[in-house]
Amino acid sequence: MTPLTPNTIVDFIVDIFTRRGAESYLGENVTMSEHMLQGALLAKQAGASDTMVAGALLHDIGHYTNEFGDDYIEQGIDNLHEEAGAKVLAPFFPTAVTDCIRYHVAAKRYLCATDPEYFAKLSDASVKTLELQGGPMSADEVAAFAKNPNLAAILQVRIWDDQGKVPSLPTPAFDHYAPLLQRVVNSYCANPE
Repeated sequence: MTPLTPNTIVDFIVDIFTRRGAESYLGENVTMSEHMLQGALLAKQAGASDTMVAGALLHDIGHYTNEFGDDYIEQGIDNLHEEAGAKVLAPFFPTAVTDCIRYHVAAKRYLCATDPEYFAKLSDASVKTLELQGGPMSADEVAAFAKNPNLAAILQVRIWDDQGKVPSLPTPAFDHYAPLLQRVVNSYCANPE
């Protein structure tokens, strides 16, 4: 693979969506790209910043960047897609984006531990993956997670993640978001945190 640069990372992501976006999404009734595009649409509809839209759009990108097979859930394996995605994008995106990717699974565990109504809103597939991901957080885990400076953004992306599972919902195509992603990359790479 050619090394990724600030000038090629968005094309790399576009290529992933083009080649693999129609893949199924872990037992949900939407494809991976439909799910991620719905997250971005929800962020845009909420008037979110470009950074938040990028986090919502890319939160599951790690499903495409790791080496686990498609049947890992059936094998009882957590593919750690959140770490894989954050690692690939960290050189090009601010932590406000990569934290939304890295911690969206932890946010589900956090919300299950802190919001009594949250668990009932999870899809069947999310309930199944929650078991693989460690279940609701312990009190100590909740206290530690709550210290993340990007907590509010992470939790909001998680909410959009849960809501972005509507079959046949019209959304803009991925190319619509490529200029936004490039702006976020350019801004971050010009002035890294």
